[in-house]
Amino acid sequence: QLRRQARERREYLQRRAQEERLRRQQDRKEQLRQALDENRLLPTELRRQALALQKELEFETPGAGGVTGSQDDEYRWAGVEPPKVMVTTSRDPSARLRVFAKELCLVIPGARRLNRGRAEVGALVGACRAAGVTDLLVLHETRGRPDGLVLCHLPHGPTVHFTLSGAVLRHEVGDLGGAPLGAPHILLHQLDSALGQRVGTILKHLFPVPRPQTRRVVTFANNDDVILVRNHVYRRQGKSVELEEVGPRFQLRPYLIRLGTLEQGNAADVEWRWHPYTATASKRHLLSAT
Repeated sequence: QLRRQARERREYLQRRAQEERLRRQQDRKEQLRQALDENRLLPTELRRQALALQKELEFETPGAGGVTGSQDDEYRWAGVEPPKVMVTTSRDPSARLRVFAKELCLVIPGARRLNRGRAEVGALVGACRAAGVTDLLVLHETRGRPDGLVLCHLPHGPTVHFTLSGAVLRHEVGDLGGAPLGAPHILLHQLDSALGQRVGTILKHLFPVPRPQTRRVVTFANNDDVILVRNHVYRRQGKSVELEEVGPRFQLRPYLIRLGTLEQGNAADVEWRWHPYTATASKRHLLSAT
């Protein structure tokens, strides 16, 4: 079992490295094509290999270029089978964190809650991998307030670390009926940068494919690099549409993406890390293109 996991991990990393090389090659071709079309000087880094790239461009048909990879082929079979999501907490959780974990299982159809107990991270991930779990969510807290979420995609990663804030439980929203359990439509708003699409892909594959007639919508809306998570049910009243929030609501902010699983820790490669203490941090929009 361990040898097979190591072999699958090596094959997965080789596929990602090959895809990254193809993407960089395609970016250089696109830069060369734009320079030739606009009749301007070639970029300095392309001058030595410009002739070889131009020969490759001659054999490409318009519209056929581009690398149609997913950056992470862990999701290539998404939609074939519904995901199996496991939600757990840190050790010795407070009552509020336990309730929030239960309500998070209501947001994600088919998700199950696991009592952490004294289980270590390695044993937890190993048990989830053996049970065929596709995603493991670990909630953290500080003084009874939920403030962290770790999303680990199994069996090989990636693992995304979020800062969680503004958690409002269902009974705090008020005047709510029964929680809808159907698979919702997923709305990703302003997650259009490369990083935003990456995070959006990881979040949306927590949910199974919905039926067309479902009336439930889960929204991940980016606002100044903070992802607002809302759970609504909509009803049609003539030509208008009424939204009813069914909760819970919370906010996520990613700060770290690792290419491995949770138990690998610092041994896994870092795909992206948030650097808040830079001179240009206040001017950048990481999750949106504008």
